[in-house]
Amino acid sequence: MKKTSRDFLDNLVNLMKYDDLAHPIDYRYGDEKLRKLFSLENIVRTYAYIESIVAEVQAELGIIPKQAAIAIKKAAEQVTVDEVLEEEKKVRHDIVALVNALSRKAGEWGEYIHYGLTSSDVKDTGLILIVKDALSMIQRKLYDFILLLSEKACEYIDLPCVGRTHGIHANIYLFGHKFAVFLDEFLRHIERLREIEKRVLVGKFSGAVGIHTSLGERGEEFERRVLERLGLGISLISTQIIPRDRLAELILLLSMISSGLDRFAVEIRNLQRTEISELYEPFGKEQVGSSAMPHKRNPIMSENISGLARIIRSISIAALENMVLWHERDLSNSSTERIMLPEIFLLLDEQLSKAIKILRGLTINKERIMDNIDMTRGLIYSEEVVMALARKGYGRLKAHKLVRELSFKALREGKHLKELLLKHPEVSSILRPSEIEEIFNPWNYISVAKKRVKATIKRAEKILGIKISSC
Repeated sequence: MKKTSRDFLDNLVNLMKYDDLAHPIDYRYGDEKLRKLFSLENIVRTYAYIESIVAEVQAELGIIPKQAAIAIKKAAEQVTVDEVLEEEKKVRHDIVALVNALSRKAGEWGEYIHYGLTSSDVKDTGLILIVKDALSMIQRKLYDFILLLSEKACEYIDLPCVGRTHGIHANIYLFGHKFAVFLDEFLRHIERLREIEKRVLVGKFSGAVGIHTSLGERGEEFERRVLERLGLGISLISTQIIPRDRLAELILLLSMISSGLDRFAVEIRNLQRTEISELYEPFGKEQVGSSAMPHKRNPIMSENISGLARIIRSISIAALENMVLWHERDLSNSSTERIMLPEIFLLLDEQLSKAIKILRGLTINKERIMDNIDMTRGLIYSEEVVMALARKGYGRLKAHKLVRELSFKALREGKHLKELLLKHPEVSSILRPSEIEEIFNPWNYISVAKKRVKATIKRAEKILGIKISSC
């Protein structure tokens, strides 16, 4: 029988050694430290640590013997991921597997492990401890990105450029203002992150349906002390789980930050287009843009940021659906969160790393920026021509109609708008040649933009509590 390509592939797969699934967050995306945060090892260690703190506080309150807390703490320090995974194969429950593994190491005191708790007490609180550390890493990179935006806004505070609406040349703009607009948006993201921490960074130890059925009145003091020791707030009203609107709010905010980075990346991609060429993202000496076309210098980091934003936005839908659970809980949120939380943090981290790298290595083509201002032969100044006429008593609507006619004539005949204005009898009877010349000076229109750039940088200094620039 003739062998097919399918036979060849089947044989190749059988010969291959399998290590890990080629999921990009395993080897390509996200900081190594952040990846370790969401590793199985750290998850098990976090759960075990929580069990030891619970035992410690319960011993202080006289709920369990002090010797039990000492033994449980020692067991928590010694337990391994392999032991827990082996146990999980039998019991098919991750927290029971952990409790059994700890119990064996704690000997006779093992009976006091997980005393008065439900699995979600450990898992939900452990999840938030990991999220807290992950947020701290994301915030540090956000600060770096914001500082770089501030520097670029300051560096190009005197550089006029083309402002575009609908992708069409619209008016004189300020290149530094471009960076300041992004700066202002990401300052709002920092404010949002600080605001939601009190709602998101909370845990619970209130038992199976959230009302301290097992520990009763003592449970509230126990819960308060444990969460205080863990550095978390209290989810005052919970069911078996912490209500998922808290996580949904966080994930929606992370998605907003991701989309903000996407907007930044799209600006870079557009300004790097051959037809515009006002800037270029970094490109290594030995970097190759195309296997076929040697000349290509593609904005691949910006494109990667935009691509990852699509995945992150899709995660926000799952977070909203996770809010809708049956009665005091069901398990439909659990599998989703195992996937979406590592993904959203690692992918957002990757976006931030690339955005920072882009800003640090950005090449600005000032000559092309000025050439682009002149590309439309003065049409970019049409609004100011209208206003100059209106200020001299010529009706604004009448002026708009006149300048529109002259603009389209300039387009048809390939002439500069200034040339047509100087030759037009009605215009030249109102505006002196020197006044017409002054209209076409791009530096005349950036004073307000400069003030606003400086004000935004001052705002950044206030929010971050540091001195940023002296522009």
